[in-house]
Amino acid sequence: MDQQELIPHLFREEFRKIIAVISKRLGFDHIDVAEDIASETFLSALEIWPYKGLPENPVAWLYTVAKNKAKNKIARDLLFLQKIAPQIKYTAPQNEEIEIDLSYKNITDSQLQMLFALCHPSIPPEGQIGLSLRILCGFGIDEIANAFLTNKETINKRLSRAKEKLRTEKVQIEFPIASEINSRLNNVLTTLYLLFSEGYYSEIKDCTLREGLCMEAIRLTHLLIENDQTNLPEVNALLSLMYFHSSRFPARKNDHGEIILYQDQDESLWDRELISKGAYYLHRSSRGNNVSKYHFEAGIAYWHTIKNDTKEKWENILQLYNHLLKIEYSSITALNRIYALARTIGKEEAIVEAEQLKLEDNHFYFALLGELYFDIDKRKAKENFLKAHLLARTQPDKKSIQKKIDMC
Repeated sequence: MDQQELIPHLFREEFRKIIAVISKRLGFDHIDVAEDIASETFLSALEIWPYKGLPENPVAWLYTVAKNKAKNKIARDLLFLQKIAPQIKYTAPQNEEIEIDLSYKNITDSQLQMLFALCHPSIPPEGQIGLSLRILCGFGIDEIANAFLTNKETINKRLSRAKEKLRTEKVQIEFPIASEINSRLNNVLTTLYLLFSEGYYSEIKDCTLREGLCMEAIRLTHLLIENDQTNLPEVNALLSLMYFHSSRFPARKNDHGEIILYQDQDESLWDRELISKGAYYLHRSSRGNNVSKYHFEAGIAYWHTIKNDTKEKWENILQLYNHLLKIEYSSITALNRIYALARTIGKEEAIVEAEQLKLEDNHFYFALLGELYFDIDKRKAKENFLKAHLLARTQPDKKSIQKKIDMC
């Protein structure tokens, strides 16, 4: 890897680690300072490496520079407090020996502790995801804005409000006590699930960014798996779900960004290694008696990695959807269940249940009705496809639906 490729690669891998460790050392009151130190560290690399050549160990060089910048920052603040404003309290211990621990264990622990802090219940979901992308994934403001299909100003305001909330709530960057792990973990898993979904189901045109969001969600979930206290069945089920879905990522859209329906996907494009990983973590999730929504979703995703259209397959998927809806009802889950229902008992019965959902503001609802009516009543199929076309928000979706209209 040459220098032009190395620095962006290291930025993606190490920026988040440096922020997590320094933020933990300084506290959320100084999280902006931690970001500045991490940014200045990479700026130093951009200024020095082209002229002096790559250091023998680039990662160690970055850590050393970041550590020195952090220690200098703490030393300056301590000096200010001692000589100019002794009445102001500072969170860092006021001793002569200033230590910034950038060991592998502390980096890993700091990221996991930061994950729990950023997923604090006081922060709205979009703030949790935004901060996670910035602080734990090293995404730039432009990338986050693209991911949320909004502008930089909106993202900056969102992140600022979330950071201020963390300060006012005095949230600590630490691992929850044993009695709070389960309640706090639910929030963390929801955030990771939403982060993954933001990539997998997003309307972003940038395929690299979409895959990046999914891979970051997987990486953060692995942090939970690697810790004995959070290596729980529901965490393994969520990771399994992510791997199963990711395995079909290359087959979901064509070169024009149009969604390829499941039955039309090229099975040869599915990633068998990711499917194997999904199966591995699904097996691990079966420990104990606790069954979460992630177990049922992972089961549904597993059956979708089997292309054979057997009755057994769709009956299993339908039953899993039935259980999932009992645990946590959502209109989207109910809509997805309709397709499995159609494959199990027929399109006529599926249409009756689908029309009871009345999801009049959802283009997928009308697109599914169009599919169900297609071999039964072309006029009704076309009516529903036209409604779907009107509600669709992206040009690739509109093009895909238009093809269906033309076929009617």
